[in-house]
Amino acid sequence: MPFRPIALTAGTLLFAAATAAYARPDTRTMTCEQTQALIQSHRSAVLTTGANTYDRYVRQFGNECDWPEVPTAASVPTRDGQCRVYRCQEPAFDFPN
Repeated sequence: MPFRPIALTAGTLLFAAATAAYARPDTRTMTCEQTQALIQSHRSAVLTTGANTYDRYVRQFGNECDWPEVPTAASVPTRDGQCRVYRCQEPAFDFPN
């Protein structure tokens, strides 16, 4: 019986690690249409875009960005190619001298 607590603890840690790894939807496993629909339906979503990359994506027309950020076009990999989405970024102004 001394191995039972160790096995239970190891199983719990393994489950927690697996859950954390799959906590975000992965754009690479979805179509572009599914990715855009997910963002639209939730207003914003944190999505995995690569082995070690993720970001928060928002609707094009909404108020999900904090001032002074605005929705800026971005591209993410999807099952059917590259997909246009939006993420919050500060606008780049080019003021003439």
